Amino acid sequence: MSGDTNSNFSHLDVEGRAQMVNVGQKPDQRRIAEASGFIQLQSATVQALRDRALPKGDVLTVAKIAGIQAAKRTSELIPLCHPLPLQGVDIRFTLENDGIQIHVTIETTGKTGVEMEALTAVSASALTIYDMCKSMDKTMVIEAIRLVSKTKSTLGESA
Repeated sequence: MSGDTNSNFSHLDVEGRAQMVNVGQKPDQRRIAEASGFIQLQSATVQALRDRALPKGDVLTVAKIAGIQAAKRTSELIPLCHPLPLQGVDIRFTLENDGIQIHVTIETTGKTGVEMEALTAVSASALTIYDMCKSMDKTMVIEAIRLVSKTKSTLGESA
C-alpha cells in the first residue's frame, strides 16, 4: 500500500501508516452517543444481584463506576482516539431473567464523537460484572456490545 492514498481510511497516512486524525479545523458540536451490551447470567446470579447478596458487594454500583472511569480514559486505551472532555456519562442496568442489559449515553461538546467512549464504558461495566460474579457463575457470556446511536448538532440546536 506504500505510496497509495486511500481516502476511505482517515487513520492511515499516504504511506498506509497509522495516524491520529487532525480534527483541528472541525467545528465544536454537541455530540451524543449511546451504546449497549448484554451479559448473560444464570437466573440464580440475577437473583443474587437483585438481593445484593454477592460476596464481592454492590456489583452494579462498582460496574457503573468502572464504566464511567473507562469512558473518561478511552483515549489511553484506544491508541488513535482523541482525549475528550465528557460532560455527561449515564450508565443504566436492566436486570432481566437471563442477565443484565447495559445502556450507556455519553455527551460532550467537541470536534469528534464519543462513540468509542460509550462502547468502552459498556465493555468495562460488563467486564466488572463478570469479575464480581465469576465465583458464583461460570457460564457468563458478554455479548451484543454495539453502538445504538450517535448524533451531533451545532451548538445552540437540540440534538
